Amino acid sequence: MKYKFVFIDLDDTLWDFHTNARLSLQDMFNDRGLNRHFTDFDEFFRIYAKRNIELWESYGKGEITKEFLMSERFRYPLSKMGVDDLKLAEEIGIQYLDILPTKTALMPYAIELLEYLYPKYPLSIISNGFVEVQYKKLRSSGIEKYFSHIVLSEAANALKPDKQIFEYALGLNGAKASETIMIGDSYEADIRGAQNANIDQVYFSLTKNEDLTNKPSTYYINSLQSVFDIL
Repeated sequence: MKYKFVFIDLDDTLWDFHTNARLSLQDMFNDRGLNRHFTDFDEFFRIYAKRNIELWESYGKGEITKEFLMSERFRYPLSKMGVDDLKLAEEIGIQYLDILPTKTALMPYAIELLEYLYPKYPLSIISNGFVEVQYKKLRSSGIEKYFSHIVLSEAANALKPDKQIFEYALGLNGAKASETIMIGDSYEADIRGAQNANIDQVYFSLTKNEDLTNKPSTYYINSLQSVFDIL
């Protein structure tokens, strides 16, 4: 077999980040009584989600710190409602990160895929997520046992798509790029990152009928079930 090592992204590749994040935010919203500031949860979520995506993009480029991201993503929606309360924003940010990793929804076929790959390949997670959160996610959802290595950006001192985090993972595994493949849902982080390190890629596209014209990848899938045909 061509491949001897498999690298996999965590959020929205194996662990259903969108579902788990929304549930966690709803819990936090209700507990904090934020309906006194917002019409309803959906209004809060729309404002939060857009700003959160922007902040993660900036974080991935090294333009902002982890601490700024954690507070700003909650300060912003509060400020849009005329609430200038940095302390509240920081408190709900901490509460959110306490709740989030306790949620256990996985992407369809995630367990089946791990059960299939685990006896055949050493598996490594490669993630830009925060150390204290990602390990809890893996343990809560019962999938930590499948991985030989958990490679996080804070430990590698590099964020995907920087090739350094992939080379760090190769070193941990004693692997060559030519015998490794990366599976991920983020084209910019996972696929470009793997390409930067000369690692083959499986692009897990979550967008129906996505235009892939300018998104070259070794393989394309729309379901984790399709990985069975590749590995």
